[in-house]
Amino acid sequence: NAGTEADVYISVYGERGDTGSRQLLRSQKPKKFLKGQTDIFAVEAVHLGCLYKIVIGHNGLGSGNGWFLDKVVIKDPITDLDYNFLCHRWLDQGQDDGNIARELPVTDASMLPGRRELELKRKKTWAAEKWKFQKGITLQFYNRLTRGFICLYPDSRVDALGDKKNKYGKVFPMWMYA
Repeated sequence: NAGTEADVYISVYGERGDTGSRQLLRSQKPKKFLKGQTDIFAVEAVHLGCLYKIVIGHNGLGSGNGWFLDKVVIKDPITDLDYNFLCHRWLDQGQDDGNIARELPVTDASMLPGRRELELKRKKTWAAEKWKFQKGITLQFYNRLTRGFICLYPDSRVDALGDKKNKYGKVFPMWMYA
């Protein structure tokens, strides 16, 4: 009894807008929303950019309208990316929390627009900073509490005594004006 005969609706949200509520009408299967079945639908819409959430639910009509939804996967035909939205819950007035609609965030966080920009910045930063981690390099950190330097040497030694006059380190004062 995990399938449903109710009308199922979905709204897809992306960085450029949303589809509005769309009824899922024609599955590639002869009977849609059966227990253990994967249904495939084509939803026409303008390109929404990176997707970040969906709202999916049903109208609660028909016998046996409760529905256990495992997940929704949306394939973007332009970018060829798959967006996963995990549910693993009932959409049923008599089960779980009684809701027949769910808002599901994208589960692959690397697809979120902000996350992708952050990843690009991380790669650029690493490209500029990786020389510090090459063989033979001594890393120094200034400890504001002790006002001394902490050194990480290439042979794995750590000098954490806080030498205030390390011959390799110099603190440059900086003033900020607002």
